[in-house]
Parts: sequence; structure tokens; C-alpha cells
Amino acid sequence: MTEKQLLNVTDGSTLGNVEIAPEVIEVIAGIAVSEVAGVASMRGNFASGVVERLGKKNHGKGVKVELTEEGILIDAFVVMEYGISIPDTAKKIQDNTRQALKNMTALEIKEINVHIVGVQMEVREEEFESEEL
Repeated sequence: MTEKQLLNVTDGSTLGNVEIAPEVIEVIAGIAVSEVAGVASMRGNFASGVVERLGKKNHGKGVKVELTEEGILIDAFVVMEYGISIPDTAKKIQDNTRQALKNMTALEIKEINVHIVGVQMEVREEEFESEEL
């Protein structure tokens, strides 16, 4: 069984150690990504979808964090809203995620990769109402 990998962020203080679990970075990044205008949703796996249907919000859904020798790599899997500029929104996702992690953890991120896994078309209320009849 492998031991959980923690990121040591102690700056030489004599007060003790500060360690951050990768799951914490996933949650912070997930919230930062979902705050960006133009992001319809985050894409998780089957298990996170089941848990969300049972009422528990999974803020780390759609974010993968990898701790490497070179630094921290983040992959965000998002569904965009139809009609927005994907390159501009992806840049905003990267900037917002980097800033949130820097403010909350003082960590420098090597890469933030944005994967567009879908586009959500808006459903007009008229079409929805006519289908119900």
C-alpha cells in the first residue's frame, strides 16, 4: 500500500511543518475553474457523478493534480457554454486557478492544462415547455 503523497510547504520556520494534500489543491483549483464565466460544468468520473446525485458536492471534480520533480501539474476537464471564446475562457481559467492557488497555498504551479471535453448548448424554455405538452 502506498503512502499518501503530501506537499511540504514549510519555509524553514522553527514552528513545525505545513503539508498540503493534493486533494486540497484539486478542490481549490476546481472552485477557481468553476467561477470563470463561460464554464458550464466540470467533467468528473462515474463515481463523482453518483456521489453528486446523492447530494454531496464534489469541488475537486474535473481536476487532476500531479506532483512531479519539476513542479505541480494541473489538468482541468471542462464543458464550455456555447457561444463563448474558448481560447479567452481557457486563459481566464489558467489565470484564475494560478492566482487562487498562489493566494491560498503560496505554491507556484508549473502547468495548468485546460481540456475542453464538451460544449453545452443552451436549451430554450419554449422548446422545453413544448416537449412537456
